[in-house]
Amino acid sequence: MGKHQKRIAAPRSWKIARKTLYWAVKQKPGPHPQDRSMPLLLIVRDMLKLADNSREAKRILNEGNVVVNGKVRKDHKFPVGVFDILSIPLVKANYMVLLDKKDKLSLVEIGKRAASKKLCRVNGKSVIKEGSVQLNLHDGRNILPGESGTGIRTHDSLLISIPDNKIMKHFAYKEGSKVVVIGGKHSAQTGEIEEIRVVRSSQPNVVRIKSMDGEESFSFESREDSVFVVGEKKIEVPGLA
Repeated sequence: MGKHQKRIAAPRSWKIARKTLYWAVKQKPGPHPQDRSMPLLLIVRDMLKLADNSREAKRILNEGNVVVNGKVRKDHKFPVGVFDILSIPLVKANYMVLLDKKDKLSLVEIGKRAASKKLCRVNGKSVIKEGSVQLNLHDGRNILPGESGTGIRTHDSLLISIPDNKIMKHFAYKEGSKVVVIGGKHSAQTGEIEEIRVVRSSQPNVVRIKSMDGEESFSFESREDSVFVVGEKKIEVPGLA
C-alpha cells in the first residue's frame, strides 16, 4: 500500500475537489474502512472550511481544538467515519458523520446533549479470559457489557455514552425495528425492517425494508452489512429523526 493519496483516485465518498490539486491526505489505518471514513485534516479544511490550507488546519488540530468521540485528536491523518461525533468547542459546534443519498460522507449538525452519545453496531462477540463476553463494535472499539450485555446479539445497535463507553440503550436487530442504510443505491434511506432473509451461501444476508417517501410507502432490499438499527418503535438517533 502506498504512502500517498492522489485526489483523482480518492474514495468517491470524500467530498473534495478532484482536480484543483494533485495530492490529498492519506489517512492512517484506523477503526473505519477507507470508503466510510475521511482524514481529519480534510474535514477541518475542506468540509468545515475552518482553514485555508494544510498548515492552518494542522495548527487548529495541534492546539487541541477538535474533539472526536469525546477525545481530543491532534493527528491530521486520523480517520473519522460513519456515526462518529465531531465537536469544535471554541465555536460550540457538534456534528455527526453520515453517508448522504449520493453515498458521500457528510456532517449533520447536532446539539450538545446529542453529542454526548454515539450509535455503534455490534459486528461480533468474543469470549475473553474468565469467560467474559466482549462486544466488538463497528468503529473498532471493544466493550465489556457485564450483566447489561444479556440479550445483545450481532447486528444489534447500541447507543453509548462517550468517551466512557457506557451502554445507554440497546436496539435489537429484528423485524419491525427502524433502520438506516449506509452505502449503495439506497444510502441514507430510513425505514422499518419487513424481513431478514438468511442466505445459505457466502453472500451476505438480505434485509427487506419498508420506507416512507412523503405519504407513499415502498419497499426495497439492502445488504445486511449496510443496515444500521437506529431504534425499535421510533428513530432515536439525533440527526436522523
